[in-house]
Amino acid sequence: MEFRRLGRSGLNISEISYGNWITHGSQVEEDAAHACVRAALDAGITTFDTADVYANTRAESVLGRALAGQRRESVEIFTKVYWHTGPGGPNDHGLGRKHIHEAINGSLERLQTDYVDLYQAHRFDRTVPLEETMLAFSDIVRQGKVLYIGVSEWTAEEITRGAAIARELKVPFISNQPQYSMLWRVIESQVVPASEREGISQIVWSPIAQGALTGKYLPGQAPPSGSRATDKNSGAEFVQRWLRDDVLTKVQLLKPLAEEAGLSMAQLAVAWVLQNPNVASAIIGASRPEQVAENVKASGVKLEQELLDKIDAALDGVIEYDPRHTKSP
Repeated sequence: MEFRRLGRSGLNISEISYGNWITHGSQVEEDAAHACVRAALDAGITTFDTADVYANTRAESVLGRALAGQRRESVEIFTKVYWHTGPGGPNDHGLGRKHIHEAINGSLERLQTDYVDLYQAHRFDRTVPLEETMLAFSDIVRQGKVLYIGVSEWTAEEITRGAAIARELKVPFISNQPQYSMLWRVIESQVVPASEREGISQIVWSPIAQGALTGKYLPGQAPPSGSRATDKNSGAEFVQRWLRDDVLTKVQLLKPLAEEAGLSMAQLAVAWVLQNPNVASAIIGASRPEQVAENVKASGVKLEQELLDKIDAALDGVIEYDPRHTKSP
């Protein structure tokens, strides 16, 4: 496993992170979730990403139990705040001061830790003054509950505004967590340049496009039994956008390119996002330990420019670049 600095900070994270968005607390049993976390640790992953909204707080609890007994200083634990949690009361969501303070306390209890390494605004909240949000983040940093601040799916303009206030408050704002893959490149034209200017790195989710880039979904055929596309608890709605025949036909053209590089399709997809110098880490999920062992082999892989050009040519016509797709509710 190789490591990268997160933003313009002193925090090193594993360039492949383990995330439990869809799996823990919903898709897989707790024993299987613990086995996947152990496999991640065995593979050298030190960075674990979750959120309070995942399985309505259950994912945080599962991760907390799975990491119990690990040396706290040897792992980086990331979580997020924004979406509704609990019974969904009027202050159970958003980036208002009350919710942020209450949400971090709940996350720390579930994760069985005194602090999280990175606390992320899961979306931008247009209903709350940004100054209020950043001041609340500043408070929990100074209280020692959070070491660094990040965001997820913020636009370039939102990142720039947030970074300016963070500088005034001396808040270590160092990361953005967007969707990014060979098929979904909407951050490249605006978000990445803005982040580079502000000393912010990307921690990217869905580098395998919800499994579409593994090549297991074939044009004109039903999804394989047991795959994510057939399981509503496994995020079937998220992969549907990629299950068009035009996309799947293009993805099949990547198979010989992966073979040429000596990689599986999934490894090629993860390695591809890590070629972007503004990407500090790619988040992988897993329902089985062997999936972790497979995907971590993308760490340290360097893809030649000729191969990158061939990937672009193979996927031409189905890649999404429009930065307007980065938006909050």
